[in-house]
Formats: sequence, C-alpha cells, structure tokens
Amino acid sequence: MGDSRFRSMLLLVIVVLVPASVHSAVRKYTFNVVSTNTTRLCSSKSVVSINGKVPGPTLYAREGDNVLVRVHNHVPNNITIHWHGVRQLRTGWSDGPAYVTQCPIQSGQSFLYNFTLTGQRGTLLWHAHISWLRATVYGAIVILPKKGVPYPFPKPDGEKVIVLGEWWRADVESVVKQATMTGLPPNISDSHTINGHPGPVAGCPSSAGYSLQVASGKTYLLRIVNAAVNDELFLKIAGHKLTVVETDAAYTKPFTTDTIFLGPGQTTNALLTADQTAGKYTIAVSPFMDTVVPVDNVTAVGFLRYKGIQPFSPPHLTATPPINATAVTAAFASGLRSLNSPNYPAAVPQTVDHSLLFAIGVGVNPCPTCVNGTKTVADINNVSFVLPTVALLQAHYFKLQGIFTDDFPANPPSPYNYTGNPPANLQTTNGTKVYRLGFNETVEVVLQGTSLIAPESHPIHLHGFNFFVVGKGLGNFDKGKDPSSFNLVDPVERNTMSVPTAGWTAIRFRADNPGVWFLHCHLEVHTTWGLKMAFVVENGKGPNESILPPPPDLPQC
Repeated sequence: MGDSRFRSMLLLVIVVLVPASVHSAVRKYTFNVVSTNTTRLCSSKSVVSINGKVPGPTLYAREGDNVLVRVHNHVPNNITIHWHGVRQLRTGWSDGPAYVTQCPIQSGQSFLYNFTLTGQRGTLLWHAHISWLRATVYGAIVILPKKGVPYPFPKPDGEKVIVLGEWWRADVESVVKQATMTGLPPNISDSHTINGHPGPVAGCPSSAGYSLQVASGKTYLLRIVNAAVNDELFLKIAGHKLTVVETDAAYTKPFTTDTIFLGPGQTTNALLTADQTAGKYTIAVSPFMDTVVPVDNVTAVGFLRYKGIQPFSPPHLTATPPINATAVTAAFASGLRSLNSPNYPAAVPQTVDHSLLFAIGVGVNPCPTCVNGTKTVADINNVSFVLPTVALLQAHYFKLQGIFTDDFPANPPSPYNYTGNPPANLQTTNGTKVYRLGFNETVEVVLQGTSLIAPESHPIHLHGFNFFVVGKGLGNFDKGKDPSSFNLVDPVERNTMSVPTAGWTAIRFRADNPGVWFLHCHLEVHTTWGLKMAFVVENGKGPNESILPPPPDLPQC
C-alpha cells in the first residue's frame, strides 16, 4: 500500500500469535503459487496452481488447531487465498479476499496466513480470492473432531474427499478480460470436473475420469466440495443412497437422498454404504439452471468401483436430474436441519437488532467503450460494489478516511415488485459502501431475488460467520406473513446458501466476530459485476472481543 500512514503504523504493531487451546496442535503448510502445464479435454494450457496440482493439496487439521500456511507467489499474477467457511475469529487479516481484508500477495512476495479452527469440525474449502484464479487455485479443508471426540453418527470405515470444479479450454483470465472489455457475459466453461477429472466428453472420449474404490459392505464418509466458479451442481452415484450428516462444517440431522445439490462454495458430508452388487457404478456431476441464463451443460463422469471387479466391467448408469430440476433443489434444501443436540446446539438468534432486506440481481449501466454502449452489472439494493485500492480492513483498523462509506442501505432505496415486471430503469449506482454492526448484535437478512433481466438462483456467501437459514420462499418476501413460518429451532447452519430463482431466503447470525466481512454471490461472474457488500463489525469490550493487530508481513497495495 502506498499510504505512508499505514506503513508507519504497521511498524508499531506487536506480533500476536493466534491463541490456541492447550490440547491443540500447530499445522504448518507451504503453498507455492506456480504456473503448471496441464492437459484436460485433449488440450494443454498453462494454469496457475498451488504446488503444481489442480485441485491443490487438502489441508488436514483438528478442531482447535492453529493453522499456518505460508504462501509464496512465483507467478506474475497477484494472489490471495480465502479459507472459505473458516470463522477467522479475531483474525480477519487471514481471511483472504483481495482489497477487503488484505492487499494481494504480489509476484515474488509471500505471506503467512495464521488462524485457529475454533468450534468448527467438518469439510470446508480454500480458493484464490482475486479475479477468477479460483478456477484452478482451490482445494479442500478437512477439520477432524478433537482427539477422543467421536462423530455424532456411526464411524465410517473410510473417508474420501471429492472436489467438484469447472474447466475452460481457454485461459480463464483472458475470458474475464474479454468480457470486461466488451461489457458482455463471459464465455461459459467447457466441462465440469471431479477431483480435477472431467471424464469422457464429446470431442475427447479418452478423457480420464475420477475413480472411487470401495469394498463391499463398508461405509464411507464422502467429503464433497463444490469449488466450481459459476455453476450449481448435482451429484449422483448410480444405485446408491447418500445420507447427509453435515453441511458447511456444521452437523445436520441425518437425511437420506439419491441426489446431492451444492452451490459454489458449499460442502456436504454424506455417508455411502457399498451395499450393492460388486461392480462399477457411474458418478455423475451435472449443472442446475432453472432460467434462461446459459450454463455449461456438460456432465462430469467418474466411477465408483468395488474392489475385486474386472478392469473393464460395464458401468451401471444413472439418470441425471433435468437441468431445470427446481423441485430437486427445493427438496434437498428442505431436508436439511441442524443436529441441534446437547453437544451441538443450534444457537439461533431469537431476537433481531438489525432487520435488513437485500434485493439482489443484475442490471445494465452505460459503457461508451463496450460493444453495445452498455455493460452488464450486478448489485445489492441497487449498489454495484466497487473494490477500493486499499484493503477495507486496513482502512477500518487504522481509521483511514476516504476509502469507504458506512451508508450501505438496509433496504432497497426504491422498492418495487421484485419478482414481477422489472422497472424500466435497470441502471445501478456504484459505491464502496459498508453496513456497520455493533459487537454481538443480532442480524436478520432477507435475501430477495429479483427478475431484473433474468431471475436466477444466487448462492450467497458470508465471510467470518455461520448463519442459520430460518426461512425461504418463492415470490416477494411478505414481512407481515412470512416470519410466522420461520424455523427458529433447528434451521440448517451454513456459510453459503442459494437464494431460489425469483424467491427469497432469510438468514440470521450474531455479529460476534470483529472486523470487516464480505458478503457476495459465489457465482464469480456476479461478484465481478458487483453483487457484493461488506459488514463492519466493531470491537467489543477488551482484547478478547477485539480484532488482533495486523501481522508484520501483511502485503501492501
């Protein structure tokens, strides 16, 4: 950062280690950001990766562990890493979104991410959080329970990590730059992947698929991650049921289904029992899109193989849900409930200090240099968020002026029939606006989908917190009627939740984590267009309710 005020203040910062419990361990990882020549879909290209792998390494730790990840940037691109779903209690400097909690790690530089996994166990993910680099810079996080603490479900015989993604034949950063220059939507991906493998597809029948080996009669915990850039996905395994036991690193009541549905950034742990006739069974990953927006409609294919079968056994096939299977997504979401047991209670806020209505959607703004003289944008409450050139958390912590304003609207400035006929004016305002919260205040946000240009499902991610999904519905939220049906007992707890097409979702959380926290659509195309905002949570009383000082190696802009 070029601001001398920040540099001088940073020199005065005392290095503070992230507190960890007596029985925790320190887990150290090294991430080398490198260019890697990779072949997919019968063509090769150079991609940005971590340690030369796509997906990158899985991080393993236990609840309560202190995690240290040293990131060395060996590529020309700026880079940051976001630990998606990690609460980052008082350690917002390690959250990762570029220009929100940190300036990027520039070429030739490094940064130590330092955080403790407090009160969390399950599966999360990490990914790049600048431009569209997370197309190839991503991986899983496995948080095991503390030693001696069992799962609240039968112990599986084995565990498997399954990370879903997207793949472009073209250079993804070039795709983004072209879209920005023309003002048009970016080109969709060419395939989906399972642990980096698309499987056989048209034009490349020899493309390898992922193989999951199981033993007859054994039960496996599948840790499923959707690291796709823009696509909500279904996952099915021919002939097998899956019992969901956790979403977004929060335990759920067991829920059995034949189809898993995940938006980008969501994770699901599910038990699979190898209880079918020994053979080879298709694993199919296909997209969901229940509106007119173009989407990559290529199904990624892998195989579940029973041990001992012949190498070239014919596979048992499965039918993927229709691409517009809204009923399947709704049934999956409705089946999820927090475990809400004595050991894992659902601490749902029963009262609300801030009641917010966020209308989310897309719009059109003037752009004299673009192809049609306009560009597609996205917004929350008619604000297309503009990232600053100085990280918001630095500006907040050091009280720098002129970086952001704290007047983000609590409600749409000009209410309209959100899911009916759109207003004639589709233009939005640009701004770097935040919404300010006091420490430990309770918040309800109704995320209202809109029909502007095209209604669409939006997976919304909140950094720094888990939230409870207390209600959802189609059409416009009715403040006088809909809250009476809210589930305030055992709603599912998540960090990312899809807002249904032309519908709404209500979430509640407690602002018990001081810092600056990003909220945005996890469809990268919408984040790029401006469908994002940030909450500033003030410090509470004393050091245990205050954000830690910034680390001495925090990158400068």
